[in-house]
Amino acid sequence: MHDLDEQQWRELLQRLRRFALWLCRESGSADDLVQATIERALRRSGQQRDADSLRAWLFTILYRLFLDGKRRERLHARWLAWFGRGQEEALGGETERIVMAHADLAAFARLSTEQRALLLLVSVEGLSYKEAAQALGIPIGTVMSRLSRARAALRDLTEGDPTPPALRRLK
Repeated sequence: MHDLDEQQWRELLQRLRRFALWLCRESGSADDLVQATIERALRRSGQQRDADSLRAWLFTILYRLFLDGKRRERLHARWLAWFGRGQEEALGGETERIVMAHADLAAFARLSTEQRALLLLVSVEGLSYKEAAQALGIPIGTVMSRLSRARAALRDLTEGDPTPPALRRLK
């Protein structure tokens, strides 16, 4: 990247770590986030040309990585909640959550095959857009546009006015 001396790098890393620590609230996660930020910046160093905006660029990368990680955590937690429950737990007092989970799964099932495949590869399996494009044999631009439409469609189906499955009344 840019020709910063050791002291400038130390100051920059301290600032990044402070910001990451404020976001993560846990030092190990903050360190991982800073490391991921530097790795991404090094891989994409050709995108950043202005030495004056290096700090802003690194903060942008860090924040976007943080947001992506939080989205991924929420999605993984949701998937684990949907698929990780045993039958004995499903019989407990969490009927509303179970009904909503079934409604979300039904919404997911209503997506097209291409949309479901992309969401699973990128959001659940954690593949990059490039890897998903290679796996599906389509251009990366198509992956990005289809994924955007798939996320919007799923959001509309789940957050709009989802119709939960009918409950049977047991007597």
